[in-house]
Amino acid sequence: MSELTRLTLAEARTGLKKKQFSATELTQAFVDAIEAGNASLNAYVLPTPEIALRQAAASDARLAKSDARPLEGLPLGIKDLFCTEGVRTTACSNILDGFTPTYESTVTRNLFDAGAVMLGKLNNDEFAMGSSNETSCFGPVANPWQRKTPNGERSNAKLVPGGSSGGSSSAVAADLCLGATATDTGGSIRQPAALTGTVGIKPTYGRCSRWGIVAFASSLDQAGPIAKTVRDAAILLGTMASADPKDSTCVDVPVPDYEAAVSKGVKGLRVGVPKEYRVEGMSQQIDDLWQRGIAWLKAAGATM
Repeated sequence: MSELTRLTLAEARTGLKKKQFSATELTQAFVDAIEAGNASLNAYVLPTPEIALRQAAASDARLAKSDARPLEGLPLGIKDLFCTEGVRTTACSNILDGFTPTYESTVTRNLFDAGAVMLGKLNNDEFAMGSSNETSCFGPVANPWQRKTPNGERSNAKLVPGGSSGGSSSAVAADLCLGATATDTGGSIRQPAALTGTVGIKPTYGRCSRWGIVAFASSLDQAGPIAKTVRDAAILLGTMASADPKDSTCVDVPVPDYEAAVSKGVKGLRVGVPKEYRVEGMSQQIDDLWQRGIAWLKAAGATM
């Protein structure tokens, strides 16, 4: 595993601007990581190394002229629910086997227009209908994390990465991309992020365009990022979000500077902890994690 693949998206952005490495070097590191690690995780259903390296070369040309766009040269994974022009998009269903869109989803168009590099299409539950990424026609996705046995050793038993955006969460957690697109209808960003130790956000409905995304429930579906850190998720959402005349449910309001907002922290916020989430029979390990999260928020100045 290359040190480059361990960078956060924000760190990689800084490294590219300072010319510590090139977009091609960064992208090649991820291409190599995918070749080495994807077989055991099944996170990518269609790696696109040729496209990625071509985009990276174009980014290097812009970086050399100090003409960098917001996400210039940053390699991302794209959930196979997003239509990508000229690149197979199946929603991980045999029904769409061989479907190659002649158009680009608005969200991915926003990302690519901002300079992002596409490493490939990521696995998901078939038509996003699932919560463990076990219903994909390409087979299940494995969580890169492993549980420990009672004697403290690592178990070889594979764990689910959550769903439906399991390919996105697994790839980000395994350093097979800097960040990934995902979608959430009833938890398909938030739950897989929780199961892989990554950061995911379902934005307010209408904040991101649904145009060009294979629909599950149009009145609930929303695109969002899965990333390594809160800051990285904020950076991605700032580009993914936009008004879009092609989606009548998309809100036409300015997109805030999410990255700047993150730096303000949580001091002064009131945070609710739902009683209904604390179910009878919940393991002590999970309860301990709840308490730790509450303690973190309190320490940062939030009121619970």
